Amino acid sequence: MTLSLYIENVDAGYGAVRALHGVSIGVGQGETVALLGTNGNGKSTLLKCVMGIVRPTQGSVTLEIDGVRHDLTRLSTEDIVNLGVAMVPEGRRLFPKLTVEENLLLGAFRPLARAAISENTAFCYEFFPILQERKRQLAGSLSGGQQQMLAIARALMSSPRLLVVDEPSVGLAPILVSHTINKIRELKERYGLTVLMAEQNFHQAIRIADRGYIIVHGEIVFEGKTVADLERNELVKNYYLGSTA
Repeated sequence: MTLSLYIENVDAGYGAVRALHGVSIGVGQGETVALLGTNGNGKSTLLKCVMGIVRPTQGSVTLEIDGVRHDLTRLSTEDIVNLGVAMVPEGRRLFPKLTVEENLLLGAFRPLARAAISENTAFCYEFFPILQERKRQLAGSLSGGQQQMLAIARALMSSPRLLVVDEPSVGLAPILVSHTINKIRELKERYGLTVLMAEQNFHQAIRIADRGYIIVHGEIVFEGKTVADLERNELVKNYYLGSTA
């Protein structure tokens, strides 16, 4: 299966507030693409446009699967998930009063994933062994790092081909941030996932990204075709690397 995501000239916002201005990015099959920017610059809004949670007021969001193009701006979030797109939301958004196992089962809601529940559960427990140890534990009682693992595993239960990850480092200690980013890289390599990741932690993001974009005040101000391009960019030097040059 080949898969590509095309976001072209997207404007979006909330009521009278415009959060995105003419945003265009692309994600190709098997890539990990980083969307870099500090808080409040539109990263989450753009990911919500991909998932059908926020509707663009202008522009297009298209998912191409095996040569067939799907206009995501006309589909419900459920339909988008059924195409094989899963989101790991910022803040994890688990069901705290349900167990680890129950949270995982909720991730397998889409019809295609229901037939693979046993296989996907086994994969998640093998990939995150601590979740198997705590499968009867309430999700709300897990540590922050364990909750992030569960949020990723829940997304995997839907048998996705495109994983959309929003700020995986938020609220985690540095060592757990590194572990989480490593796991996302491992998923790409082992599971064949395509990944679009919004992240403000530049140093962690570029460890696994193939390339990336910088978004400032709702606009893409730089496209790095390689990680080296990003590292050389003046915005990156000033905002992320502490350079005054």
